[in-house]
Amino acid sequence: MLKRPKMNEYHPFFERYVTLVPDEKLFDTLKEQQETTINLLRNISSEQAEYQYEEKKWNLKEVLGHMADAERVLSYYLFVVARGDTLSFPPFDKDLYTTNADFNRLDFQDILSDFSIVRQCTSSLIACLSNNAWIRTGTILNHPTTARALAYIIAGHERHHQAIIKERYLLKYNIDLDSNEKRKSF
Repeated sequence: MLKRPKMNEYHPFFERYVTLVPDEKLFDTLKEQQETTINLLRNISSEQAEYQYEEKKWNLKEVLGHMADAERVLSYYLFVVARGDTLSFPPFDKDLYTTNADFNRLDFQDILSDFSIVRQCTSSLIACLSNNAWIRTGTILNHPTTARALAYIIAGHERHHQAIIKERYLLKYNIDLDSNEKRKSF
């Protein structure tokens, strides 16, 4: 069983994500999260996908696109660290990535499908890692970071954004979070 990383295994910035991951099997958590996110967003309309809860904040398309992009980047870091490479990774500019991706030109369901594919690739990578790979260390944000910490960061990052989506986007449209059905039209 993969154990939760210790605080010295990742940059303090990532603590907010790692603490969101429950003490259970990480593999099960990643699969459950993928299903939860897809079920939560599968019936989102084009209008809802373009909603911004505040000026200069991302709309739902951009949030979901960011989730996929961040997971791609973090999974690459995980891959490199797990394979024993010694590259050092600086932070990536999430706003630049989101702007240049131009998620608003895409259909929301296509972004959701892309997110699902990215998670499947992450899950496949994680399932194939050896026991030794989990404790290998690379440098992320100028801090020693283990492969297992990166796996927890990936799971925590999604959980972080699930909460934001529920609180700041779906409640705007009075969507029943359990069934993803509108309780009333808007």
